[in-house]
Amino acid sequence: CALPILGNAEKLSAEVWRVQRDALAQPLFGLAAEEKIAVNDIMAVKETAAHLIDGCDGRVRAFVQVQNGCDHRCTFCVIPFGRGNSRSLPIDDVVTQAQRLVANGYSEIVLTGVDITDYRPSLGLLVKRILRELPELKRLRLSSIDSVEADHDLLDAFASDARLMPHLHLSLQAGDDLILKRMKRRHRRADSIAFCAQMRRLRPDMIFGGDIIAGFPTETDAMFARSLDLVDECGLTHLHVFPFSPRPGTPAARMPQVAHDAVKQRAARLRAKGAIALRR
Repeated sequence: CALPILGNAEKLSAEVWRVQRDALAQPLFGLAAEEKIAVNDIMAVKETAAHLIDGCDGRVRAFVQVQNGCDHRCTFCVIPFGRGNSRSLPIDDVVTQAQRLVANGYSEIVLTGVDITDYRPSLGLLVKRILRELPELKRLRLSSIDSVEADHDLLDAFASDARLMPHLHLSLQAGDDLILKRMKRRHRRADSIAFCAQMRRLRPDMIFGGDIIAGFPTETDAMFARSLDLVDECGLTHLHVFPFSPRPGTPAARMPQVAHDAVKQRAARLRAKGAIALRR
């Protein structure tokens, strides 16, 4: 039978699921199209999910979504059109959920979101509040961050509380400044290198991962070489490598494309570089 299509807000509604369940119980030939699709205007959504969870059985690590959506418009990305604009879960709600998870025996909490360093009022303030109000929490970890949005309180939290795990996964995407500009990123190569050096001064045991796109449109061999070099200059040990794939409707899809074979080869070289870095 045909499965329903639900939007980001609708999929969190028990009532919407009830309606869809009842509709799916009907013979397929009698199911109207409007009963199979429930999608709102994602750009009109102002809140993120506030549903509290108690955790997953048999796990010591729990994930808490604190933010959703994105206000940025990177030229390769369709996430804002699927997730909407950036919105944050209130600090009190995050702390309440974290307290429930810790009370249920979870040792580690991971804060997640589409762009968590855009958490408002401040990711650093949120982290400090969790660490202060949950002294029994053993470990707090962050998912992928955008280093240019890292605030002073976040850096201070890393420097002052060992329970905030010394691992950051950075949204780097490229190591060449012109490619970063064409991606419409808000940082430059030097910013990434400087941030990693600063974090290592605050936490000498800090390790870094990073997202890097191979074969972005107009990327030359020399430009790609700067992405390879960034692995060493930032001291990355965990790479998420993405061969560029054009998304219809994005500016990058209209740019001059790199040959498919070259994209695959560059992605393979980045993965090999990451494997070597991980063994060091």
